[in-house]
Amino acid sequence: MTKKVNTKFKKLIKYYNLINHDLIYGNNSINRYKNKSKNLDKNKAELLVKLKNSLKNIKNCNLKKSATNLVFSDGNAYSKIMIIGEGPGANEDKEGLPFVGRAGKLLDKMLASIKLDRKNVYITNVVNYRPPENRKPTEEEIFRYFPYLIKHIEIINPKILILLGSTALNTILDNQQVISKARGKWNEKKIGNCTTFVIASFHPAFLMRQPDQKKMAWIDLKMVRQKIKDLKIKIEK
Repeated sequence: MTKKVNTKFKKLIKYYNLINHDLIYGNNSINRYKNKSKNLDKNKAELLVKLKNSLKNIKNCNLKKSATNLVFSDGNAYSKIMIIGEGPGANEDKEGLPFVGRAGKLLDKMLASIKLDRKNVYITNVVNYRPPENRKPTEEEIFRYFPYLIKHIEIINPKILILLGSTALNTILDNQQVISKARGKWNEKKIGNCTTFVIASFHPAFLMRQPDQKKMAWIDLKMVRQKIKDLKIKIEK
């Protein structure tokens, strides 16, 4: 069963990367030749509301049934730096925001070390409802939320995409490597209508369990800081 789902998941990744998809919401036919970037910036807030409502109204989802709140995002929707984690934990489920527990406090410190904070980045997760007992989301659950995640990335249209942990790494890069081998490398990738520079690093929750790996995370953070300079990204204060 796992192998079958993994094969379907890989096919879904390739499919959504090949097409411009308005399948989550929108009844109009797709114009594949129209440049949507300006319209996306103009209507970003509206598009995010529609996406959020789509997730609120998702049907037959066990994650939603067991969760208290939808955990959609936090931060600045107009930032060019987007962070994707795994899924909400107990604190996130309670407050309806990503990375607000102990791992969230560590993430704040990590961002501050390169002069960033939640006012100038945008944060979300692979799945938007808490997996029970804080377990990892299953392949079936990732498969279910993948189109929403791709739409989310398209709307934000980041220049830099930071993947925290193996779940985000394997979902976005379709990479079966362990995070310790895949982290600290830039990949320029087209995700839906968005072309972005992607880097993976350790999830803050992992760093709390393995503090000796913080030195490697610091290397990744310095790479992000340098990429911000290279791409001349303006950081709003």
